[in-house]
Amino acid sequence: MKLLKVLIKNHKMLFNLIKSDFKNRYLGNHLGIMWAFIQPCVMVAVYWFVFTRGFRAGSVSNVPFLLWLLAGMVPWFLTNDAIMSASNAIVSQGFLVKKILFEVKLLPFVKIGSAILANLAFWFFLLIVCFVYGYHPNWWWLQLAYYMLCVIAISMSFGLLFSAITPFMPDISQIINLIFQVLFWATPVMWDKNILNGKLVYLIKLNPFAYIVDGFRDTLINQQPFWHHYSMTIYFWLLNFIVYWLANRIFNNLRPHFADVL
Repeated sequence: MKLLKVLIKNHKMLFNLIKSDFKNRYLGNHLGIMWAFIQPCVMVAVYWFVFTRGFRAGSVSNVPFLLWLLAGMVPWFLTNDAIMSASNAIVSQGFLVKKILFEVKLLPFVKIGSAILANLAFWFFLLIVCFVYGYHPNWWWLQLAYYMLCVIAISMSFGLLFSAITPFMPDISQIINLIFQVLFWATPVMWDKNILNGKLVYLIKLNPFAYIVDGFRDTLINQQPFWHHYSMTIYFWLLNFIVYWLANRIFNNLRPHFADVL
């Protein structure tokens, strides 16, 4: 509740910082913000070519491969970008941390908001592919708001935790990057989880990012309600609240020392 009050009280400053951070991502490049659209399109094109032409991947459960792939890539790259950016929020904005009256806890949210803007091109591309393959907007698509809330919540929890630790352990950024490279292939983004059986299925269910990826596909393709997987929903939010509680305690304890180590 304290965090919510801080966000509401400083919402104008937060929005301005998000816009500024988004612009700074592409500052100095001749194409500027256009890179936010070029990079996702090239990335999707490469993955599509490799898997459809190189590995000869066909449709997945009668769903066109490109649509199935994008439905998993969009939430993954957004979550990955948000958490990675938020983990460096304190270090990259040291000049703001040293200001006595500035609310430092806003910085991870600035990075998360900037990541959402930077990934809008993925969403636009996903919608185009949905229309091309005959998947038009329906009431089920309203669930995307819920899964976006899941993305923001888990990014906030892990981002707050990592951003508090990074100033004291600079190597943590490289460790996080390595972990997410492993998680990318451990999460059913590029492959179908239905090929697994036995204990491997339970291991995948322990991955909270798999819940979000599956949720996007359930919404856009399978049209299943999020409460259909009620046990996973309970597990996801319970884990999220535990991580946030831990992150909040660590952040509050370390906050007085941020200016000294930067």
